[in-house]
Amino acid sequence: APGLKEVTAMPNLTTKELAGLSDQLEFERVVCCKYQAAAQESTDAELKTCFQQCADQHKQNYTCLLNYLK
Repeated sequence: APGLKEVTAMPNLTTKELAGLSDQLEFERVVCCKYQAAAQESTDAELKTCFQQCADQHKQNYTCLLNYLK
């Protein structure tokens, strides 16, 4: 029916694979936070933009990994 998302089953992952994904999620979260902090603290406009772009990329990575687990 229109408007309904196609439901895909989560792949069967091993405990080791889930642990790896969990570690990567935490890494992406931490790095995103660090880049956001650097962007806020930077007084150089070019650096601020660069830091924010890096933060955005890591946030996107985090969201992508999280969606993979849904």
